This record gives sequence, structure tokens and C-alpha cells, in this order.
Amino acid sequence: MRVGIGFDAHMLASGRKLYLAGVEIPYEKGLSGHSDADVALHALMDALLGASAQGDIGEKFPDTDPGFENARSTDLLSCVVHSLREAGYVIKCVDIVVICQEPKIAKYRREMRENIAKLCGVSIEDVSIKGKTTEGMGFTGRGEGIASIAVALIEKISG
Repeated sequence: MRVGIGFDAHMLASGRKLYLAGVEIPYEKGLSGHSDADVALHALMDALLGASAQGDIGEKFPDTDPGFENARSTDLLSCVVHSLREAGYVIKCVDIVVICQEPKIAKYRREMRENIAKLCGVSIEDVSIKGKTTEGMGFTGRGEGIASIAVALIEKISG
């Protein structure tokens, strides 16, 4: 069994769609980034890559590569999951915290969990997502951006 932790943060910007855990969230702003800037999936990918000692998303999907411009993070996560399987790992469970003052994610939590479970090839019971605020403190509390932390447990089954 191996454990990985991931973190990501992006600024909010006008004229962008907001994606969190692969779900489009109706909101006045989206996250700024080279890809769709889905902080929840970016943190999860880093947790999975870290647990399997395969680097990080900056190495795997560099923002200097125009091929990843506006990429959907769901597609990138599929690549990471495939890479883990090729290395003989299975995902056992993931836990994600989305840190933002707004928007509230509670009503999207089930859809987010279902989406991640499908992408990772696990049961919805193996996926946890929580929304947390910083009580108005810091860039997330001022509504300037959104951050996410993820933990993943994987198991080596072959190789």
C-alpha cells in the first residue's frame, strides 16, 4: 500500500467555466490556468502520481506544451489512471478537500464523487469530497481563487 498527497490552487477569472472534480459548476467566474484548471482533479492527479512515485502533473502535462492548452482535467486524470494500471497499481480510495468561500459545493458533491469513481475505476464509497471555507481568510476567503488538497491510497498488485 502506498499513500500520496496532492495540492493545487488557481485564481478565479472572468470568462472561464468553473470545473471542480470534473463537474461544471454554474458560477460567475472560472479558474485560470493552461488547462481547465480543475484544482480538485489536479490535486488528485498529484496525489496518485506521488503515491506511485511517477512525478507530478507539471512533469506529465507541462504548461509549456500547447497540446495541453484548455485540456479537460478529466482526460488528464484518465491518462494518470492508465499510467498507474500500467505500473501495476490499483486505486483503493481517495479523499479530496476543496477550499473556497464560494461557490458552495454541497449540492454537487454526489455528482463529483460519481465522476471521480468512474474515472478512477473505484466504487463511489471509495471517494470522499468535502468543501471547506477559510472563514474569509486568505486568497480563498477573499474569493480570489480556489485550492484543493487530495490524498490517495493505492496498492501494488503486479509488476
